[in-house]
Amino acid sequence: MSMGQSAAGKKNRPLSPHLMQYRWGVHMMASIIHRITGFILATAGMLTLVWWLSAISAGPESYATFQSYVVSAGDKATGLQTASNWFFRIVALGVTYAFFQHFYSGLRHLVMDMGAGFELKSNKMWSQITFIMAFLSTAAAALFVAMRILGV
Repeated sequence: MSMGQSAAGKKNRPLSPHLMQYRWGVHMMASIIHRITGFILATAGMLTLVWWLSAISAGPESYATFQSYVVSAGDKATGLQTASNWFFRIVALGVTYAFFQHFYSGLRHLVMDMGAGFELKSNKMWSQITFIMAFLSTAAAALFVAMRILGV
């Protein structure tokens, strides 16, 4: 029998640790959410940009249709346009949160790339701060937009 093989003929290799062996923490969640928000920003940004550019290139009537479904349909809105406007407002709020979460998490990763913040206590604290700051920044942006819409 060669070295590294058991009596049954199977190789005895060390198994890579499974994720469930680790205790989940906010620092792990921040890293995963960073990747998810990057995907959301790339996907939502690209789809919106392509739709917007195609609406512009098709002429004023097409762009007006785009605006009526995405931005605001005005006083003469149909039920579908009103529902679409609210849907895109909720999506915009989610994308805004994704932007701020990705931004603050990116700053956290930048600091870690410089060699700081690897201590577990520090890493967890800064991870919590990324979530708090993303929430507060999203709330501030939503409040700013709401105040502009209401004319305050």
